[in-house]
Amino acid sequence: MTTLRHEFYETDERLTLSVFDKGADPAQVSVKFLPRSIVYRHGEKELTLEPLKGQIDTDKSDYTVGKVKIEIRLVKVALGRWGAITGDSPDILSSFPATSSLPSAAATQSKKTHKNWDGITSTILDREKALTSDDDPNVGGDSTVNEFFQKLFADADEDTKRAMMKSYQESGGTTLSTNWDEVGKAPVEVKPPEGSEWKKWA
Repeated sequence: MTTLRHEFYETDERLTLSVFDKGADPAQVSVKFLPRSIVYRHGEKELTLEPLKGQIDTDKSDYTVGKVKIEIRLVKVALGRWGAITGDSPDILSSFPATSSLPSAAATQSKKTHKNWDGITSTILDREKALTSDDDPNVGGDSTVNEFFQKLFADADEDTKRAMMKSYQESGGTTLSTNWDEVGKAPVEVKPPEGSEWKKWA
């Protein structure tokens, strides 16, 4: 199976991949889009990229066949730069329901309802404290926190969801913000817990 030379450039919204396959027959070219991988095929030639650095919208992603190269446009689900096509970065969307599954009426309704995030956070922290105060180390813990954040994400409006996904992904899982006005302006810094040091693995 022959592999192909390729290169890419990206914006916060999409990544454009150029596959150099001169004289490719459009009728024989196929590109399979999956949430975290793509597969390009043309006769005996194949290029598989997985896992992608982030999740893509398979319905909006597309490609065009040119005389020298094939241009594949990957639409990102979470805004932000990847820095590479593939990588084992944490995928926040694997823990949360897909945003596209929300009916438009429900999405519109959620925008009209102002959530008291501070109140919800205080409630869950109190619950967490009560659960983990017992002698049993298996009670409470991460599962309670995960349930809370999944509910928070499911009930949030689109801007809040985008803020949560972007802040989590860009900070390496050290920050989770619901404020899109703040998060959307610039990349989110990594903020490790006090007394810890952040190291980026090669």
